[in-house]
Amino acid sequence: MTSRRVPAAADPVRPGPDRPLTIWVDGEPVTGTAGQTIAGVLLGAGRRQWRSTGQSGAPRGVFCGIGVCFDCVVELNGLRDVRACLRRAQDGDVVARQGERLGEPGGPGGPADAHDGPEGAR
Repeated sequence: MTSRRVPAAADPVRPGPDRPLTIWVDGEPVTGTAGQTIAGVLLGAGRRQWRSTGQSGAPRGVFCGIGVCFDCVVELNGLRDVRACLRRAQDGDVVARQGERLGEPGGPGGPADAHDGPEGAR
Protein backbone atom coordinates (compact mmCIF):
# COMPACT_ATOMS: atom_id res chain seq x y z
CA MET A 1 0.00 0.00 0.00
CA THR A 2 1.25 3.47 -0.80
CA SER A 3 0.09 6.73 0.67
CA ARG A 4 -0.21 10.02 -1.14
CA ARG A 5 -1.74 13.40 -0.65
CA VAL A 6 -4.40 14.70 -3.00
CA PRO A 7 -3.58 18.30 -4.00
CA ALA A 8 -6.32 20.72 -2.90
CA ALA A 9 -7.03 21.68 -6.53
CA ALA A 10 -7.76 18.03 -7.41
CA ASP A 11 -9.87 17.27 -4.32
CA PRO A 12 -13.58 16.96 -5.23
CA VAL A 13 -14.52 18.26 -1.77
CA ARG A 14 -12.80 21.58 -2.58
CA PRO A 15 -11.33 22.22 0.88
CA GLY A 16 -9.59 25.47 0.00
CA PRO A 17 -5.88 26.17 -0.12
CA ASP A 18 -3.43 24.04 1.80
CA ARG A 19 -1.96 25.57 4.96
CA PRO A 20 1.47 23.98 5.32
CA LEU A 21 2.94 23.04 8.68
CA THR A 22 6.17 21.51 9.88
CA ILE A 23 6.59 18.99 12.67
CA TRP A 24 9.89 17.65 13.96
CA VAL A 25 10.27 13.87 13.92
CA ASP A 26 13.32 12.46 15.68
CA GLY A 27 15.06 15.78 15.05
CA GLU A 28 14.17 16.05 11.34
CA PRO A 29 11.62 18.46 9.85
CA VAL A 30 8.61 16.81 8.19
CA THR A 31 6.05 18.89 6.32
CA GLY A 32 2.32 18.36 6.21
CA THR A 33 -0.92 20.26 5.91
CA ALA A 34 -3.10 21.77 8.62
CA GLY A 35 -5.87 19.31 9.49
CA GLN A 36 -3.78 16.17 9.05
CA THR A 37 -3.21 13.84 11.96
CA ILE A 38 0.34 13.09 13.10
CA ALA A 39 -0.05 9.67 11.43
CA GLY A 40 -1.24 11.36 8.23
CA VAL A 41 1.78 13.64 8.14
CA LEU A 42 4.13 10.69 8.78
CA LEU A 43 2.48 8.50 6.14
CA GLY A 44 2.44 11.37 3.64
CA ALA A 45 6.19 11.74 4.19
CA GLY A 46 6.69 8.03 3.43
CA ARG A 47 7.24 6.96 7.04
CA ARG A 48 5.39 3.73 7.79
CA GLN A 49 7.03 2.78 11.12
CA TRP A 50 7.50 5.01 14.13
CA ARG A 51 7.64 2.85 17.20
CA SER A 52 8.83 -0.61 18.21
CA THR A 53 7.31 -3.13 20.59
CA GLY A 54 8.77 -3.66 24.04
CA GLN A 55 9.06 -7.44 23.87
CA SER A 56 10.48 -8.19 20.44
CA GLY A 57 11.41 -4.75 19.11
CA ALA A 58 9.12 -5.31 16.11
CA PRO A 59 8.36 -2.14 14.11
CA ARG A 60 4.90 -0.60 14.30
CA GLY A 61 3.05 2.27 12.64
CA VAL A 62 -0.60 2.88 11.91
CA PHE A 63 -2.78 -0.26 11.96
CA CYS A 64 -6.44 0.50 12.62
CA GLY A 65 -6.30 4.27 12.07
CA ILE A 66 -9.21 4.91 14.48
CA GLY A 67 -7.53 4.87 17.88
CA VAL A 68 -8.41 1.33 18.98
CA CYS A 69 -5.18 -0.65 18.60
CA PHE A 70 -2.44 1.62 20.08
CA ASP A 71 0.08 0.52 17.41
CA CYS A 72 0.65 4.13 16.32
CA VAL A 73 1.67 5.62 19.67
CA VAL A 74 4.47 8.19 19.71
CA GLU A 75 6.02 10.58 22.16
CA LEU A 76 4.58 14.01 21.34
CA ASN A 77 5.97 17.18 22.88
CA GLY A 78 7.39 15.09 25.74
CA LEU A 79 4.17 13.13 26.42
CA ARG A 80 4.33 9.35 25.83
CA ASP A 81 1.61 7.08 24.44
CA VAL A 82 -0.09 9.64 22.20
CA ARG A 83 -2.05 7.93 19.43
CA ALA A 84 -0.76 9.47 16.21
CA CYS A 85 -3.92 8.52 14.30
CA LEU A 86 -6.12 10.65 16.58
CA ARG A 87 -3.98 13.73 17.25
CA ARG A 88 -4.08 16.53 14.69
CA ALA A 89 -0.64 17.88 13.88
CA GLN A 90 0.19 21.39 15.05
CA ASP A 91 2.95 23.48 13.52
CA GLY A 92 6.11 22.92 15.56
CA ASP A 93 5.06 19.65 17.22
CA VAL A 94 7.99 17.50 18.33
CA VAL A 95 7.48 13.79 17.69
CA ALA A 96 9.84 11.08 18.90
CA ARG A 97 9.93 7.36 18.19
CA GLN A 98 8.64 5.34 21.09
CA GLY A 99 9.52 1.88 22.32
CA GLU A 100 12.21 0.23 24.37
CA ARG A 101 12.97 -3.42 24.73
CA LEU A 102 12.19 -5.08 28.03
CA GLY A 103 14.85 -4.29 30.61
CA GLU A 104 16.03 -1.07 28.91
CA PRO A 105 15.66 2.34 30.57
CA GLY A 106 12.10 3.57 30.25
CA GLY A 107 11.04 -0.07 30.07
CA PRO A 108 7.71 -1.42 28.99
CA GLY A 109 4.46 -0.02 30.13
CA GLY A 110 1.13 1.37 29.13
CA PRO A 111 -0.81 0.50 26.05
CA ALA A 112 2.20 0.74 23.75
CA ASP A 113 3.23 -2.81 24.65
CA ALA A 114 -0.24 -4.34 24.55
CA HIS A 115 0.15 -5.75 21.02
CA ASP A 116 3.51 -7.46 21.19
CA GLY A 117 1.92 -10.72 20.17
CA PRO A 118 1.89 -13.97 22.15
CA GLU A 119 5.47 -13.52 23.37
CA GLY A 120 4.41 -10.22 24.96
CA ALA A 121 1.42 -11.65 26.83
CA ARG A 122 1.52 -11.04 30.54
